[in-house]
Amino acid sequence: MRLVAAADGRTLAVREAGVAGGVPVIVCHGTPGAGVPFAPHVLDAEARGIHLLGYDRPGYGDSSRHEGRSVADGAADVAAIADAYGYDRFCTWGISGGGPHALAVAALLPDRCAAAAALAPVAPWDAPGLDFFEGMGEQNVEEFGLSLRDPEAAWAALERDRAQLDGGDFAETFSTLVPPVDAEAMRGPLGAWLAESFRVGVGAGVAGWFDDDVAFSAPWGFELERMGVPVLHWQGRHDLMVPFGHGVWLSEHIAGVDSRLDEAEGHLTLFHRVSEVHAWLLERWPG
Repeated sequence: MRLVAAADGRTLAVREAGVAGGVPVIVCHGTPGAGVPFAPHVLDAEARGIHLLGYDRPGYGDSSRHEGRSVADGAADVAAIADAYGYDRFCTWGISGGGPHALAVAALLPDRCAAAAALAPVAPWDAPGLDFFEGMGEQNVEEFGLSLRDPEAAWAALERDRAQLDGGDFAETFSTLVPPVDAEAMRGPLGAWLAESFRVGVGAGVAGWFDDDVAFSAPWGFELERMGVPVLHWQGRHDLMVPFGHGVWLSEHIAGVDSRLDEAEGHLTLFHRVSEVHAWLLERWPG
């Protein structure tokens, strides 16, 4: 792990894997979580010559909190990481809560981001014509709702969930969010890695988790219709964390997007699509 200084002096914790000096790919982790690399993603990066850089978003793991941050603020943090490693150009991908942050990088750093991918990202809270909660599992409806109307209660609820996750079973703790396809995906190494990512991300507190929820339900700070770089978007029909309707809406509003609305996938199953994501990004790498 390496500690990198953000533009305003905060600390960003970065974990690198893959091939040093290879094609830089900066990873935006899910909500909650941390920039802990997943072994199959690392092996794929090594095989493809990718320098994989995962970082803890502010308030998670070893990264300083940035209270009141917006989704757009994530772009400056990614730029600071690229600067620290000496990369003028890079690619990025994000999954779940990392998806909107990867979109921010694509929208706000078009001269530096060669290509971006967002897997199962939530749509903007104020997305016109979208019923934000339709098809969403009960626990996420409660989580987003509390962050909007009662921040103190929202923080307490996240602390409760954190305590349940500590040594507990993810599928059991979040039973309303895990369809059968995702439960099956977690039976292998993915389940153990997710538990480790959560432990690192929220082991010391829920500030990053809370700030993510607030940022998602506030203006994002950029326009999806003004993307200047290639964007891959992937959404599963069986997803209960981020409903399929979010994916449909994003597929219609991200400029020039390559959108995969997948009838067979859930939410967590998309972690197994990262090899294809890496291949897609490399096809668009200018080098």
